Amino acid sequence: MQSTTHRWPALYVLCLATLMIVLDTSVVNVALPSIRDSLGFSQAGLSWVINAYILTFGGFLLLGGRLGDIFGHRLLFLIGVVLFTISSLACAMAPTATALIVARAVQGVGGAIAEAVALSLIVNLFPEPGERAKAMGITGFVASGGGALGALLGGVLTGLLNWHWIFLINLPLGALVCVLAMRWVPESDAPITRQRLDVGGAFTITAALILVVRAIVGGNDAGWTSVTTLGLLGAGIAFAIAFVVIETRVASPLVPLGMLARRNLATANIIGILWAAAMFAWFFISALYLQLVLGKGPLEVGIAFLPANLLMGALSVGVSGKLVTKFGMRKPLIVGLAFAAAGLALFSQIRADGDVLRDIMPAMLLLGGGAGIAFNPVLLAAMTDASPEESGLASGIVNTSFQLGGALGLAILASVASYQTGVHLADGASQAEALTAGYRAAFLIGALFAALAAALGLVIREDAMTAEEREAMAVHA
Repeated sequence: MQSTTHRWPALYVLCLATLMIVLDTSVVNVALPSIRDSLGFSQAGLSWVINAYILTFGGFLLLGGRLGDIFGHRLLFLIGVVLFTISSLACAMAPTATALIVARAVQGVGGAIAEAVALSLIVNLFPEPGERAKAMGITGFVASGGGALGALLGGVLTGLLNWHWIFLINLPLGALVCVLAMRWVPESDAPITRQRLDVGGAFTITAALILVVRAIVGGNDAGWTSVTTLGLLGAGIAFAIAFVVIETRVASPLVPLGMLARRNLATANIIGILWAAAMFAWFFISALYLQLVLGKGPLEVGIAFLPANLLMGALSVGVSGKLVTKFGMRKPLIVGLAFAAAGLALFSQIRADGDVLRDIMPAMLLLGGGAGIAFNPVLLAAMTDASPEESGLASGIVNTSFQLGGALGLAILASVASYQTGVHLADGASQAEALTAGYRAAFLIGALFAALAAALGLVIREDAMTAEEREAMAVHA
């Protein structure tokens, strides 16, 4: 960097941007029923308010890092924040469901660019392993704590004002980040590269995911064997094959496929996909259950999520590192994911006349605790299979897996819930009973995803973590 004198203030600016981006996921979950009623979304179509964002976020996360290497990290960080902020205004002003989905997609692109470059800036700001571990721990805490703040903020804004304010809140935050970044965040001293952008890779993988998710979301209405559904799935598979072909031939691939052959990195990515599929179902479906079945207001939903998210943040920054230092990566990862699976299994027993404290809170705490324990080990497992110069790419690949896994999982589980709800309505069940049956089925599949991810933890190699890395974690945990 040109100067590391202000690296800690710079870190806090980057963390503020991360907080803004994380807020925009959890804050939206609480407002989904209000958005549905305002803009006329169907139950299955409502998932696109989330998916439009995470699909473009995941698809452009790695490309955003490459853009920073070519045009400069600080410049791209500012561009990403500005794009995110402007598209937030477009979300708030969206007059139709389609307009909101398009604005959310653009918001995902801006968030991806800002987040990817922020990771690169942190790596450059903190070259010493111990300080870098501490900086990444702070970033992880902000990302985890942002979920808690977002759930509560979403409830307050939606309950006291309306859903438009969950997006309008990004305007002052985005402006503040830009002003502070101009003052505190230096540009990297790394030479600007002249490598070509892998636009084809970014386009084909994003198109593949959008088409597959679109097929899954619309499968109940169009029919799973219809020309529309099969055509979308076929086109998605074709784009996925094109992505693999492109990555084997371009000089600077978006995802060097050789890296995915490494045991810990590959396992961490599969775990990330499965885990994200389960966790996104928790946030999305439980918010709908609390409001549409139990009749809770947005503020009450935000408060219900708060203990679990606070536990998640506290464990990820204060306990998870110490557990890895003492027991290695594998055991905390397996235990954390097992807790998450147990929480989702409890959710699969919900009732139409359920009680928050008795039926919801135990499952919430298991999920929050499990996520807080497992978050650091899964990232560490990926990073220990990468050389120092590949660390940014490795973290970006895992982050992308989380986002894309969340999109696919949410599409699958929302469709399962919608299908089961329709079946029970046709059998004469009440609206509340039918919705509950659909949500139970989705939570059960989510529990299976988390359990499979926990089982895959057995594949993680402990010897990939050096003694020096353990010592650095012990000092800064």
